[in-house]
Amino acid sequence: MKTTQKLKKFLRILGPGFISGASDDDPSGIATYSQTGTQFGFGQLWVALFSFPFMVVIQEMCGRIGMVSAKGLSGVIKEHYSKKILYFAVTLLAIANVINIGADLGAMASAGQLIIGIPFIFWLVGIAILIVILEIAVTYKVYAKFLKYMALTLFAYIITTFIIKVDWSKVLYSTLVPSFSTSKDYLLNIVAILGTTISPYLFFWQTNQEVEEGHEKNKLGLKAVGTAKGIPDVKKVDVRDMKIDTNVGMLFSNIVMFFIIVTTASTLKTNGITHIDTATQAAQALKPLAGNFASLLFAMGIIGTGLLAVPVLAGSAAYAISEVFHWKEGLNKKIKRAPEFYGVIIVAVIIGIIINFLPIKPFQMLYYTAIINGIAAPPLMVLVMLISNNKKIMGKYSNSTFSNIMGWIITVIMAMASIGLLVSLFF
Repeated sequence: MKTTQKLKKFLRILGPGFISGASDDDPSGIATYSQTGTQFGFGQLWVALFSFPFMVVIQEMCGRIGMVSAKGLSGVIKEHYSKKILYFAVTLLAIANVINIGADLGAMASAGQLIIGIPFIFWLVGIAILIVILEIAVTYKVYAKFLKYMALTLFAYIITTFIIKVDWSKVLYSTLVPSFSTSKDYLLNIVAILGTTISPYLFFWQTNQEVEEGHEKNKLGLKAVGTAKGIPDVKKVDVRDMKIDTNVGMLFSNIVMFFIIVTTASTLKTNGITHIDTATQAAQALKPLAGNFASLLFAMGIIGTGLLAVPVLAGSAAYAISEVFHWKEGLNKKIKRAPEFYGVIIVAVIIGIIINFLPIKPFQMLYYTAIINGIAAPPLMVLVMLISNNKKIMGKYSNSTFSNIMGWIITVIMAMASIGLLVSLFF
C-alpha cells in the first residue's frame, strides 16, 4: 500500500520537467540520433552520458525562473533587459521553432505512410489539425496529462533495442571512453546532437509551464507576493519537486537518445548502411535487419513523439511572443480569453505545413533544424545564466556555485562548437 502511494506521489511530481525532457526526443532528435548511429556507429554514444548533467542544470534554472518570477522567460527578459535583447531572443526562438515544427510534421506524416499507405498530404494536414484542436480545446490539466502519456511512446525505442542483436561490451566502452575527431562531419553531428538535446524551445516551455503549474495549484498568483523585493513565497518543497521532475525528464530523454543510437548502430551501420535521407528511412531499413515489429515500433515512436513535441514547439513560441506584446496567454485559458496566444499556435503550425512543400529533403530539414537549434542556444543560455544569477529577480533562489560552473561550461562548449562549425563551413 505504501509503495503504491509513493508511486502515485512520484507520478504527481512529474510535470513540466518530464514533458520537456520527453519532447526533447522529437522527430528531429530521432533523425539526428539515427544518423549518429548510422554514420558513426557507437562512436558518439558518450555524448548521451556527457550531456545529461548539463541538460539538468540548464532546465532546472529555467524551471526555477518560472516558479520564482511567476513569468515566462520572455516576460522576465522584457521586464529586466533591453528591447533589443528581447526581440533578438524571441526572434531566434520563433525561427528555430517554426522550422522545427515543419520538419517534425513532415517526419510524422512520412511515418504515418509506413503504417497506413494514404497520401502524405492527408497525414500532414490531419496530424496538424489534431494537434491544434487538442491544444485549443482541451483544458490545461487534461492536456498536461495527455502530454505525459504521449511521452510513454518513447519506450518504443528502448523496446526495439532488445529485439535486435547488440554488442553490449562495445556499447559500454564507447559510452564511458569518449572518442574525438576534427572532421567537419563529426563536428557537425556533435552540434546537431547538442542542439536537439539542449534546445531553445525547452528553455521557454519549462519556464512558462512552471508558471502554469503554479496557477493550476494556486501557489502563484498573477502578481509576486511574499517579500519586499517582490519574490513570491515559493516553498522549498516545490523547488525540490521541480528538481526531481527535471532530473527524471532529462534522464529519460538521454536514455532514449542512447537506445536510438545503439539500435541504428547495431543494425544499419553494422550492415553497411552509413547514410539515411529521412527518419522514416531508418524505420524502413530496420525491417529486413530487425523485423517488421521493430520497424513498426520505430515508425509509431516518430508519430507519438511528434504529437508531444509539436504542441511544445508551437506553445513555447506562443508564450514568448504573447509576453512581448503583453497579450493574455496560457493553455489554462479558453481561446476567447487568449485569441492572440492561440493565433500564434495556429499560424506556427500552418507555416510548418507550408515548409513541407519547399524543395528541401525531409532528412536535411530535420538534421539542419537540430543544427539551427545548436547555433541559437548559446546566446539564449547566456540570458538564462544572467537571469538565474540576478538577485533582484531570483532572491535566495539564485544559482548555486555548482549550477554556475556547470551552466557556464556547457554554454562555452556549445558556443565554441557552433563557432567551430560556422568557421568550417565558410573556410
